[in-house]
Amino acid sequence: MEHANPSSNGKETRSQADAISAALTSAIHRHRIAPGTKLGEEDLADIYGVSRTIIRSVLHGLAHLQLVEIHRNRGAFVASPSIGEAHEVFEARALVEPMLARRAAVRASANDLELLRKHIEEEHAALAQQDAGRALHLSGLFHIEMARIADHATIAGFVEGLVARSSLIIALYWRRESALCEKHAHHALLDALARADGQEAEARMKSHLVDLHTALDLRERQEPSRSLKEVLGP
Repeated sequence: MEHANPSSNGKETRSQADAISAALTSAIHRHRIAPGTKLGEEDLADIYGVSRTIIRSVLHGLAHLQLVEIHRNRGAFVASPSIGEAHEVFEARALVEPMLARRAAVRASANDLELLRKHIEEEHAALAQQDAGRALHLSGLFHIEMARIADHATIAGFVEGLVARSSLIIALYWRRESALCEKHAHHALLDALARADGQEAEARMKSHLVDLHTALDLRERQEPSRSLKEVLGP
């Protein structure tokens, strides 16, 4: 009798969990799943054809990234940041990202600049196609790449978390398309990096984040609900 390789089974389970986590993260960032949506284990297990144990592991991982909130006896929900937290997140970004932009300006290689340029092109293409969710995701990646280029691993990890929360905040509170990112803001940042002008990069990032913050309508509003199968199903 042949026996399954426990190590192989473990790798397959991990691979399934990673793929589901990536799919849910993308759906949240791209606003296919609204903040506050209940993430039922049974529904997700049915959608992805895996066990509830795998789904539970995925949800706990997303909770660690603050994309999901798990409430005792109620289940898991897409995180729904409060107005107070929205202000705090953008205030925190305004404190750390301008400094990182200054550092990035003196460290950016030609390859780094090309990667950022590609993000901008893809972001504008998504906007032209009216795919606001993808544009937002690419905008966030631009900021994360800026932090990586700055070569400050501790703060870069912090920025990645703030950008993830920002995506949820924008989903709840945006009032105009420019909340994704002002059309020319990233171009101006890229130009400053290309000139290795740290002072200009810092100023541009600071102004950009202020604009992004003020583009939000920080008032409570009710989002229409959709089932997970409507959003994630084939």
